[in-house]
Amino acid sequence: QVQLVESGGGLVQPGGSLRLSCAASGSIFSINVMGWYRQAPGKQRELVASITRGGSTNYADSMKGRFTISRNNAKNTVFLQMNSLKPEDTAVYYCNADRVRFYNGSLRCTDGCWGQGTRVTVSS
Repeated sequence: QVQLVESGGGLVQPGGSLRLSCAASGSIFSINVMGWYRQAPGKQRELVASITRGGSTNYADSMKGRFTISRNNAKNTVFLQMNSLKPEDTAVYYCNADRVRFYNGSLRCTDGCWGQGTRVTVSS
């Protein structure tokens, strides 16, 4: 199975920045799409940004220009640089990996696999 471990969350003041990281463990050959989602209290989980293995990115409209997603295919990691943070960005941020191919040929996470989440709080 795939284990996704997020890090980098915390408390930051409005206007500040944070960088989230997510590392996928295992004998992974490739990951098709990696992404970040978030869930604020009382709200549904929503897409923040995603990135394909080839580097194509997709952002939610409210994150465009403030957040940047990137990945390191060799290390099976994905990052989210968050700038100009607002109180409404407060949420638990989850890493997602879609279609993970292992070196033994097996394919996992065809419906996506999730990390445990990292909390981001934007407050003065």
